[in-house]
Amino acid sequence: MELPVLLADEWLAVVDKPAGLMVHDSVLAADETDFAADRLRAQFGRPIHLVHRLDRATSGCLLLAFDRETASALGKAVMAQQLDKRYLAICRGWPEEEFTIDHALDGGPGKPQKKPAVTRFRRLATGELPVPSGGFPTSRYALLECEPLTGRFRQIRRHLKHASHHMIGDTSHGDGRHNREFRMRGVHRMLLHAWRLGFPHPHLGTRLQAEAPPEGEFARAMALFGWPLPVSAPRNAAAPEARI
Repeated sequence: MELPVLLADEWLAVVDKPAGLMVHDSVLAADETDFAADRLRAQFGRPIHLVHRLDRATSGCLLLAFDRETASALGKAVMAQQLDKRYLAICRGWPEEEFTIDHALDGGPGKPQKKPAVTRFRRLATGELPVPSGGFPTSRYALLECEPLTGRFRQIRRHLKHASHHMIGDTSHGDGRHNREFRMRGVHRMLLHAWRLGFPHPHLGTRLQAEAPPEGEFARAMALFGWPLPVSAPRNAAAPEARI
């Protein structure tokens, strides 16, 4: 029941959340009784403060603090866009090698106001499955590195839908036919993984980076195409010109 710890000290920790586990109780929890926040309180034996959130279906790096002062400092770093968040995703089609989606999004159910939302994407690998699609003899897929520059509701998933490169396994914003193809090959989860997380340490003045290698069904999906673990581009690289 314990979550893998990627790094930890007396003030904070980064853990690897599995896909399918809700981070905390909410109106969307329905009859759920198992939450990452509860597991982590028991695991560390002390109060925890979640600095950011991951969707239930998303796996990977989750940052937490052990006291309010540290949580407040990390929260300010989030607001100042000082967190370098890199996700891995598998989508349908072969998008451009680098592109940015600048497309305003609402805040989800009950929050209709749209706010600016920007995500950078880098295509890391491409592959095909021997399944006819759109008049072609194969179906094309790509592995993406995703860098959200804002933090809107389901931002990466919705931006990929906007670009017609739907995320595989996404039952809300994805493409059902492609999702079924992957389920037939033993991949039943949404293919979004919080791969790397860099942030300033609020007390030591150093910059930390945690990495959660994709495992389980995400790794199985990558193996379908023979994709190795990619290398992340450095932060503040030149912004790609292509925008959607």
